Amino acid sequence: MIINHPLLGPCDAQEFVYKGDFRLIDRPDGMAESAEAAFFDYLYLRENPAGAHRELWFHEQGDRSWLVVTRNTVTHEITNVELARDVARSMGRSR
Repeated sequence: MIINHPLLGPCDAQEFVYKGDFRLIDRPDGMAESAEAAFFDYLYLRENPAGAHRELWFHEQGDRSWLVVTRNTVTHEITNVELARDVARSMGRSR
């Protein structure tokens, strides 16, 4: 599988490590009153869709960047690759 890195171009998926659902970017506020329930959901509740899914990938054997990859979980076709920092900023996060 080839991941078309936004900065480096096409890279073999073996250079990357899959890290999970892209929503892990949006970590709950540990100081909020509902933090316990929010962290339970954050840590344990995951979707397992058949079809298009946005995922976090880490370029471990490359530039060590984080990517959000939109991949079809049935066919493994990659339809979009974004820098995770850009996705986080669009979600209103500064990470």
